Amino acid sequence: MPVILGMLGHTVVALVDNIMVGQLGTAELAAVSLGNSFMFIAMSFGIGFSTAITPLVAEADGEGSFTKGKSAFKHGLFLCTVLGILLVALVFAGKPLMYAMNQPPEVVALAMPYLNLVAVSLLPMIVFQAFKQFSDGLSLTRYPMYATIVANIVNVFLNYIFIFGKWGMPQLGIVGAAIGTLASRVVMVAYLWYMLSRKKKSRPFVLNIKFFELAKTELKKLMNLGMPSALQMFFEVGIFTAAIWLSGILGKNPQAANQIALNLSSMTFMVATGFSVVAMIRVGNQKGLQRFRELRRIAFSIFLLSILLAVVFALLFVIFKDALPKLYLDYDNVAERLDNLEVATIAAQLLLISAIFQISDTLQVVALGALRGMQDVKIPTVITFIAYWAIGFPISYYLSMHEEYGSSGIWIGLLAGLTASGVLLFIRFNKLSNRLIVKDSALT
Repeated sequence: MPVILGMLGHTVVALVDNIMVGQLGTAELAAVSLGNSFMFIAMSFGIGFSTAITPLVAEADGEGSFTKGKSAFKHGLFLCTVLGILLVALVFAGKPLMYAMNQPPEVVALAMPYLNLVAVSLLPMIVFQAFKQFSDGLSLTRYPMYATIVANIVNVFLNYIFIFGKWGMPQLGIVGAAIGTLASRVVMVAYLWYMLSRKKKSRPFVLNIKFFELAKTELKKLMNLGMPSALQMFFEVGIFTAAIWLSGILGKNPQAANQIALNLSSMTFMVATGFSVVAMIRVGNQKGLQRFRELRRIAFSIFLLSILLAVVFALLFVIFKDALPKLYLDYDNVAERLDNLEVATIAAQLLLISAIFQISDTLQVVALGALRGMQDVKIPTVITFIAYWAIGFPISYYLSMHEEYGSSGIWIGLLAGLTASGVLLFIRFNKLSNRLIVKDSALT
């Protein structure tokens, strides 16, 4: 539960931004969607890379080796910091691409100043991820949750006063949302470090870090785990980002509807991602203990529980597909009434498709977590690329751009990619876990 709530905390920041900005109009909501599409790509790469820290720390914790655990954390923190700086620079360098992407001009004009501040927030976000993945690896899962709760409180407060100009502050619109996001992420990393520095188990790890005393072998080990993991997340988030851009080609209302459906789907995905982190931690622990039958039993227990929850979320999406989009739209705004009705109708259709892929999305992300816990990352990277970019994206592009399916066609492609990924990754985990048990039985 702490892992899930911690993961949901990241998405709640976006949820609050979207609901508050949605009161300003559909163009503003589409602008946040477009700006965040650049952020999602960079953020996915950084978060994916940071996941390399968790299985190494979890394995060291299972072995009872403080030295190995601190080394994995220190080198991971260094690499995440460097990567964060590079990603901020890349987002700024990529901003001019907005003008060449056939997006609505009024949306691009609004997105530019928003992206300036949100791009800077990438650095504290990725540094936070290094601390979070380390904390998860030690099974101290509550502290990242506490940090994200505090960050969300800060974000809501700053959004309220800066978006709408309350308490004497200027009314900044979506730039106010960017200020809230940046400030909340700085607070998040500072608060997590403070809590870890006070805990007896984690204190020796986060104090007296000799940041620049690095070993090439440890850096190489983290790079070998981190880069494939980063690419896995990049390939998945990339296809959802492509969905945002394809929606923008269809118009600002389809793009706003896509953002609503994507934000709601991200909430349920964070629950699955929480179980993925749990699978990574527990599988990593059992790998360190050389208990392979327990490794497989634990993984299948997590598969079962997460899929049961996915079924519940699917039912909720079907039942409330018409009500949920209304949370994001101001129906009292007469000037935006027709746009709001169109956005709500499209979003309801997309939520039906999202309901169908809840199970496959959950299966693929939990299988990835289990495979990362086994430190198997190269073949899963190939699988995710094939599933999303050889299967999913061509279907999304064809159905939306060359057929009459529109936004629904984009999400049918997402459904195809996620299903292919889930099936193939589960087969991979099943094969590897069985192989470990057979090998261990032969040795004993």
